[in-house]
Amino acid sequence: MAAGASIVAAALAAGPPTASAAAGTGGCQLNSAHQQIQHVIQIQFDNVHFTRDNPNVPSDLEQMPNLLNFIENNGVLLTNHHTPLIAHDATDILTSFTGLYGDRMGVPIGTTFRYFAPSGTTSAGVAFAYWTDPVFDPTTATPTDTKFNLLGADGKNTPAPWVPFTRAGCNVGQVATVNTVLENIATDIPTVFGAGSPEAAEVASNPGQAVADFVGIAVHCTQASSVCAAANHGRPDLLPDEPGGYTGFTGLFGHKYVAPQIGGTGTGGVELADLDGDTIQDTSGHIGFPGFAGMAAKVSLAYVADMQEHGIPVTYAYINDAHDKFLTGPAYGPGEAGYVAALKTYDTAFGQFFQRLAGDGIHQSNTLFVITADEGDHFVGGRPSPDGCDGVMTPCTYSKIGEINGNLTGLLATEQGISTPFTVHNDSAPSVYITGNPTRGAAVTRNLERATAGLTAVNPITGDTETITDALADPVEMDILHMVTADPARTPTFTLFAHPNYFLFAGAANCNSPCVRENPAFAWNHGDFQSDITTTWLGMVGPGVTNLGIDSTTWSDHSDIRPTIMVLLGLKDDYAHDGRALMEDLDGWATPAAVKLNGGYDKIAVMYKQLDAAVGQFGLATLIVSTDAVASGNASDDSRYAALENQLSSLNTQRDALAVQMNGLLEKAEFGGQPITEQQAHALVTQGQSLLDQANLLHS
Repeated sequence: MAAGASIVAAALAAGPPTASAAAGTGGCQLNSAHQQIQHVIQIQFDNVHFTRDNPNVPSDLEQMPNLLNFIENNGVLLTNHHTPLIAHDATDILTSFTGLYGDRMGVPIGTTFRYFAPSGTTSAGVAFAYWTDPVFDPTTATPTDTKFNLLGADGKNTPAPWVPFTRAGCNVGQVATVNTVLENIATDIPTVFGAGSPEAAEVASNPGQAVADFVGIAVHCTQASSVCAAANHGRPDLLPDEPGGYTGFTGLFGHKYVAPQIGGTGTGGVELADLDGDTIQDTSGHIGFPGFAGMAAKVSLAYVADMQEHGIPVTYAYINDAHDKFLTGPAYGPGEAGYVAALKTYDTAFGQFFQRLAGDGIHQSNTLFVITADEGDHFVGGRPSPDGCDGVMTPCTYSKIGEINGNLTGLLATEQGISTPFTVHNDSAPSVYITGNPTRGAAVTRNLERATAGLTAVNPITGDTETITDALADPVEMDILHMVTADPARTPTFTLFAHPNYFLFAGAANCNSPCVRENPAFAWNHGDFQSDITTTWLGMVGPGVTNLGIDSTTWSDHSDIRPTIMVLLGLKDDYAHDGRALMEDLDGWATPAAVKLNGGYDKIAVMYKQLDAAVGQFGLATLIVSTDAVASGNASDDSRYAALENQLSSLNTQRDALAVQMNGLLEKAEFGGQPITEQQAHALVTQGQSLLDQANLLHS
């Protein structure tokens, strides 16, 4: 750690902002408490862990001391931080960006989902599509569901996260961040550029170069910015449902158009270098965006630095995980040489990044850094060899590694005699869609649910017989978990949360080919509700963030990130968040005055999270009850199911009403200057505890 610490120390020894850094903020008018924050950098990791996956092997963050020391020495690392459900990248990252759970932003099931057609059959939807796209169904040119992919509870397009910044005069850079950039060349190109555009013509003639040119990188500009001028290929930044309107704003979409504005060289100004000085390009040699699998730290952070140095003071960036051998496979296990080497390159990249920014006058004294990982993972593999290997000094190897793939259709047919036709969102937490879209209480639904609860398999790694299903949620419980959107066609018949070793799919209705097998291409499962998957971390550094080092006490989830950022910056969204600002980790001078009065805010905030968060106490308690209910009964007596579901529905109604009251008071204290009285806090917390007690009593 000493070498990494020295790099960061050298970076942080830099003096006050240079003239270039100050000029780089342009007309950006952030309104932080002491007017200190001039830059915002939010970094979103994919599956990078703070906790150890093997007790002998240092965790991902421990192997990146340049990053870990930067956070701990200058800010706070929250380690009791959580995901929504299901715990997948699209859902998790969108919640981080918006402060909204899936039911209010449209993507509670990701990265793919299914939707019912009027015929009762289903088709595929892909969560990764540009912000204003309709449902992206790659299987047809005429999807039956044409609603927005990002869909609010009011049926309108979800408000976009860059809007408060651009309205404040700040250009916003997006580096491979979900749905804020063009994600594909199918629906996104016609949505932004038009079906008859030169960009669409390039898609037809040279699709590989089109991906490198137009996907993955974007800048959302202010009304007055020349960066996104028409001469630079700027396009209208259209947000038709944005509260308060959004006209006259423009954006640049794609590396081809962004690179010349952030220091690109060569023909057309499209050549950019990563932090090692190598040209950014894909594996086929297309200069430009290297693909989402190519977003290693040295690439993503180079884009961020280039943007910050060229008048884009607010930047969001995605960095892919280090435990997958991208493009070639298979996956690494903890402590394998390739995994350790990848983390070393990430650590080096962060050292280079902080040093470069400090040279630009961009550092913790004038910049808000927010860094998190979308979710944790469950490693699926056998024991490492040799015993006691730590990865760093002694590499680990694995003779058994890989998620256990299970053919759900075949298992149900051979073990339970079920021939009901259905489709599945393939996952460790697969959502099931019964053909015909029957009601939740229909006999065909109940028979399939009960059969699913009884599935077992022989684990090919351990040889043990295991129950595949850990939990079950039908639409009543999915509503409690914020998994039911304003689009009824997307609501599954039920969701199965599997044993985290298993990844389930719908295959043949037999096991002529093995229904259960090890797949070494993938070894890290997520999506499920288990704590190693839903527990992750959040790092914050910058003016107003208290230097606490590790905060293992405060219970938080991804919905809390957005309101915390807005409080620190003195900005406001046009909607109420599902999360709350993390005042426990802010300096007193950066905390709104109304929050500090009476002590009511903290009491309500703590109870609110346990009631409303999907993996808070209420959500996990009701999931246990739901599993009991859905697995219960038989064809002649389903009374237990009916009774428990009625009680869950009643609890949900009460929870929602109480959460609305709590959320309203929290938002008014955070952004409206209205303190919460002790009497208000006592009354609402008492009601909240009563609901928690009732939920716990149901499963006792």
